[in-house]
Amino acid sequence: MIEINNLCPVCKEKGEFVKNITVKHMVLNTLKDYVGDSNYYLCINENCCITYFSQESDIKFNKEDLKETIWFKSDSNPKYICYCNKVTEEQIIEAVINKGAKNIKDIIVLTGAMKNGECETKNPLGKCCSPIIQKAIKKGLEIKENSK
Repeated sequence: MIEINNLCPVCKEKGEFVKNITVKHMVLNTLKDYVGDSNYYLCINENCCITYFSQESDIKFNKEDLKETIWFKSDSNPKYICYCNKVTEEQIIEAVINKGAKNIKDIIVLTGAMKNGECETKNPLGKCCSPIIQKAIKKGLEIKENSK
């Protein structure tokens, strides 16, 4: 059964739970007072204009309401994967293709990703970016393999 209050009010897709502290750090300073005390969901639909929403308070934020772009939204530029150290998907893929990175340890050394543990307040999901880095590594390895 789908939980009603985690559906985006615009696209109706299931959102990802995000703590209130993350939203407070992601929205523009002029909007912080609107965040309130409830927790939020992040709309994971890449084409939806909504970022964070809360059914408890009917408050929602658009892409323009944030300090940073969200990497998976279709028009995101830059596409940060590690927000703490401003490492992009492009930098991770480049490290795999041109510098021989094969795993997260290599990416940490070559790009500086994951060196500051401020994920709760800097990453739009409020959690560690390692699963997303792993996906970028896989993407880079596939590109490298297909170019042979």
